[in-house]
Amino acid sequence: MNDKPALKLSQLGLTARGGIDPVISGLAVDSRDVRQGFVFAALPGTRVHGAEFVPQVLEQGAVAILTDAYGAETAAAAIAAAGAALVVTEDPRQALSGAAALWFGGQPPVAVAVTGTNGKTSVATFLRMIWTELGHQAVNLGTTGIEGAWTHPLAHTTPEPITLHRALAAAAEAGVTHVAMEASSHGLDQRRLDGVQLLAGGFTNFTQDHLDYHETFEAYFAAKAGLFRRVMSEDDVAVINMSDPRGAEMRAIAAARGQEVISVGRGLGDLALMGMRVDATGQDIRFTWHDRPFAKRLNLIGGFQAENILVAAGLAIASGEVPEQVFDTLPHLSTVRGRMELAATRDNGATVFVDYAHTPDAVATAIKALRPHVLGRLVAIVGAGGDRDATKRPLMGQAAHDHADAVIVTDDNPRSEDPEAIRAAVMGGAPNALNVGDRAEAILRGVDMLEPGDALLICGKGHESGQTIGNDVLPFDDVEQASMAVAALDGRLA
Repeated sequence: MNDKPALKLSQLGLTARGGIDPVISGLAVDSRDVRQGFVFAALPGTRVHGAEFVPQVLEQGAVAILTDAYGAETAAAAIAAAGAALVVTEDPRQALSGAAALWFGGQPPVAVAVTGTNGKTSVATFLRMIWTELGHQAVNLGTTGIEGAWTHPLAHTTPEPITLHRALAAAAEAGVTHVAMEASSHGLDQRRLDGVQLLAGGFTNFTQDHLDYHETFEAYFAAKAGLFRRVMSEDDVAVINMSDPRGAEMRAIAAARGQEVISVGRGLGDLALMGMRVDATGQDIRFTWHDRPFAKRLNLIGGFQAENILVAAGLAIASGEVPEQVFDTLPHLSTVRGRMELAATRDNGATVFVDYAHTPDAVATAIKALRPHVLGRLVAIVGAGGDRDATKRPLMGQAAHDHADAVIVTDDNPRSEDPEAIRAAVMGGAPNALNVGDRAEAILRGVDMLEPGDALLICGKGHESGQTIGNDVLPFDDVEQASMAVAALDGRLA
């Protein structure tokens, strides 16, 4: 239910056929949420069109239906019989985003979004940390929910527009002034961000993922590019990682819109990473800002973190912060939950890390980034999710096989698929790996393999606190399981 004063349909940017302009008391995209006076968005879905629910929502009190041409044709008789308003548009998702923004009527004044296959959560969280260090009331919004000065759980990386704008308005009301948002390819493709007013947008990288949804690499890239082509205005600032092979193309898209571009990269760009020195607890980096050199300590494991940090720094500058003050915050930034997170240390000095890496490129990048911090062998645990892009499964195994010294293949979130079949596909790329279906046992066996100077990297689930098997979500936390395994093997359990 929405605690808002009533508005006319036209005040939400929606024009109904026949000039009907009812008073609106709320918005809903889920038929179960509809109440008296609501607008119901009847959207096309993967399994069923929302128009199928129109007769039901009209009985519940809906006074307006927002839909496309197919939905209008399907539900026209029911809408006419009820005397409800019918809003037909070529892109009802985009119309819903605009209406939700107008309905909730508020968001933090400084908002930026970051897209890319990997690194979105890290960049958004690092940016929130930078803003907080500079004295702002800031949050990051995405895969880990809403974190920072105001907290709130989220079911999706980029929520549907009603949930998103309700959360943004609540954050603003709570005093939040700065928000860093993750822009997922699904969210961009489905126009969920189109009603948000942004100051800047960032691009991290582009590798294989979500081909079960987008079907082709070009469709996947086009969804990502929608942040710069459509969501951001020509007055916004784009921060582009030029080290990625698609960085130049994304920069050209942003420049074509007239957006100012801050380029980031290894050895190139406005904000250029010129060198790094790693040790057991972090890294020292040297970088330039418009050719002016800086050197800072990062208490973070993994060379790829330096690129994430510089994209976050670029977004902070793009949002109006003083560059030198931004750079002074970098040594104070801490590990992002589930992103190259030190989970436990054995009595023999061996370490266990947890990372959200769930694409072939992310697994390879994570292992290669951890390698310089490890004196001995590097053991990797990998798996793949069910009901998702199946083509990446052997590539996940191959990435681990090519870069780790030993590999254990285990279950991730099998969902409705046969876990054994998923593991077999992953093993196709890592034929010498150890196949251990039970994830807790896999972690225990991985920890047991560690000798002095070795490290274990548990890939795939990161911050997640549950494992989805069938329709059930069972409690499971990789960090917690790693700590328990170390405690058990080192005799710390009472």
